[in-house]
Amino acid sequence: MKNLDKDIEKVLIDAVKIQERVCEMGAQITKDYEGRELVLVGVLKGAMPFLCDLMRAIDLPLTIDTMVVSSYGNDTVSSGSIHIRKDLD
Repeated sequence: MKNLDKDIEKVLIDAVKIQERVCEMGAQITKDYEGRELVLVGVLKGAMPFLCDLMRAIDLPLTIDTMVVSSYGNDTVSSGSIHIRKDLD
């Protein structure tokens, strides 16, 4: 894996603090959704690492689903209009 340390000017929130917060969120979701059906929805592709961490922090049965959306089309600048490329199953 490429060493990116030289490319990072400043770390705003370190990995430990992020993981602590994900665990707090998981505990709160566990409390709020106890006895209810829970579906976590992530927008591909960037959400998957976070969604997997959050899923592991929730102590309930759950399912996950994903969407693919785009506002760029074939351009490099957003059109401002969202196009759903893959909707929820």
